[in-house]
Amino acid sequence: MGRLPFDPDRMRRAKQRAEGGATTPGSTGNVGETPRHAAKPGAIDGVLTVSRLAALIRGVLEEGLPRKVRVVGEVTGSRRSTHLYLGLKDSGAVINAVVFASQLRKLGFEPRDGQEVVATGRVEFYGPQGRVSMIVEKLEPVGEGAAEVRFRQLCDELRTLGWFSTDRKRTLPGFPGRVAVVTSPTGAALQDVLTTMAKRCPAVAVAVVPVRVQGEHAAGEVVRALDFLSAAHERLGIDAVIVTRGGGSPEDLAAFNDRDVARAIVESAIPVVAAIGHETDTTIAELVADERCATPTQAAVRLTPDRDALHLQLDALGRRFKTDLARTLRFERQRLASAARHPVLADPRGAVRRAEEQLATARDGLEDAAREAITEAGRRVQRASLRLRAQDPGRLLTIARERVNTRTERLGRSVAQQVTGSRTAVRSLAERLESIGPAAVLRRGYSCTLRADGTAARDARDLRPGERLTTYLASGSVQSDVVEVSDESLEGGQLVPKPKPTRRPRRPKGERDERDQLDLFNSGG
Repeated sequence: MGRLPFDPDRMRRAKQRAEGGATTPGSTGNVGETPRHAAKPGAIDGVLTVSRLAALIRGVLEEGLPRKVRVVGEVTGSRRSTHLYLGLKDSGAVINAVVFASQLRKLGFEPRDGQEVVATGRVEFYGPQGRVSMIVEKLEPVGEGAAEVRFRQLCDELRTLGWFSTDRKRTLPGFPGRVAVVTSPTGAALQDVLTTMAKRCPAVAVAVVPVRVQGEHAAGEVVRALDFLSAAHERLGIDAVIVTRGGGSPEDLAAFNDRDVARAIVESAIPVVAAIGHETDTTIAELVADERCATPTQAAVRLTPDRDALHLQLDALGRRFKTDLARTLRFERQRLASAARHPVLADPRGAVRRAEEQLATARDGLEDAAREAITEAGRRVQRASLRLRAQDPGRLLTIARERVNTRTERLGRSVAQQVTGSRTAVRSLAERLESIGPAAVLRRGYSCTLRADGTAARDARDLRPGERLTTYLASGSVQSDVVEVSDESLEGGQLVPKPKPTRRPRRPKGERDERDQLDLFNSGG
């Protein structure tokens, strides 16, 4: 499209909206002017802030461009997350564009890089990023046509989902009781179906579900009709559905290339036969249907049995039934004659007598077997009683008690003997200890003298005059002070000078102390 003419008044109004001012008589509206009441501290007169410049750009775009524009260009750099971001370019420029998720679902095709499209939408300026973008509300491919692109891409998607697979499709009923026809009530397709079904088999009932088969709301009506029949087919007695319409342009058949219609056919609880357009037309509804027919008449033929063929089949079945019945009657007569010659039927009383004899024999055998079983059970009970008496708890308890008593007496005697022996040993040791103990030595006339620090006074030369000593006798103690120290010692009741000590061999300390003590206490014995 050509460049829009420059409009100073629009520029002035946009600037005033950005600055928050109003148009006043006599104002010049120059772009570089800044109102004094809007000036910020530290602002430079005649210089715009970034935010004000962004507001001016936004105002120019809003005032200088139409509300909606249509742009033709080549898709580049497409990137899809929640929304679709892409660029539109030609030989001279590139503009950013975005298709929001709400519009993305309505495209009907997937834009790809290098594809030429026509985008319809509005141009907006996003200040925080300083970016001008086109908000696309509608995107159409150029050249091959949007409908063809949508058709091919939908076919690829549904083929991937397995909706075209023959393994998924259901078998049509051989003799439906009622068939629903989803089509336009005024179309020729409905008349073809009704006429064909009435001629072939009037016994098959027809339920007409009127819908629009072209136009904006046609797909929705077809989906609602199929969903209703799927949910209520048991209550209405519907065994199959015919979805049909006559020929038309691709735009007329667009309702049957809708994904929701395909979904309703796939999820239907009863088989669906589709006959859309002419024989050369192909629609998504026919590809996912359980049976595809070239014309409405062929769809009616496919679901309705032929009355004349049914008559012929019925006649053939009647003849076969008569033949089978006659053969069965002959066979049963032969069986009856053979049974009449059987001894049981020829002589019933003899058969009863033989049965009575067999019963008596069986009764006698049963009585003998019962008596033998009772006798054997008695023998088993007797053997069990003997084993039980041998394992009598009272008897076993008496034996165990006697064994415990015997061992208790034996244990008592053994303990008494050990106690007596231990007492004798203790008494002997006590007497020996008493004989060699310090008290016994003291009773023989010896005494024990301790220095003030509690150590024993062994050598007079270790004492000092004036030192306090404590002497323990056999009964009581005496405290004294050292007056004089002498080297004389008591031997044989006489005082003799203490000889010079001779060096004896060293013995372990414990052994030496013990020998000296034993010598001390044994000297009087």
